[in-house]
Amino acid sequence: MKKGTIFSLVLFCSILMNCSEKYKNMPEGCVVINELLPVNTSVMADQNGEYDDWIELYNKCSLDLDLSGYYLSDNKSKTGKWQIPEGTTIGANSYLIFWADGDTTQTGLHCNFKLSSDGENLYFSNPEKLIIDEIE
Repeated sequence: MKKGTIFSLVLFCSILMNCSEKYKNMPEGCVVINELLPVNTSVMADQNGEYDDWIELYNKCSLDLDLSGYYLSDNKSKTGKWQIPEGTTIGANSYLIFWADGDTTQTGLHCNFKLSSDGENLYFSNPEKLIIDEIE
């Protein structure tokens, strides 16, 4: 094998190990579903001025946490419905809003589903798609 190939392989493995370590180190119960608004007609607009449904997560811990690879879903049998994008962090003792408008073409944190005004469950899952928190 060439030196460049070996170096690339070692670098790739190192990146994979660091990514999996990041998820293992999130303290249990730190991030929870805090609030949601399925019929947003005037409370808060997204960056495009649209009043879309939204979901708020809260970080109860005193560390900034990386949510990359975690999931939000409105379907218990499909907990991996929308994956939180790479590089998404939530500050210590802070809130983070996700727009549940089904419009993933917009910039920002826009989920690929909408919330039902009739009521439904919402799930926050880890990278293994195991439910961390849920709300009805």
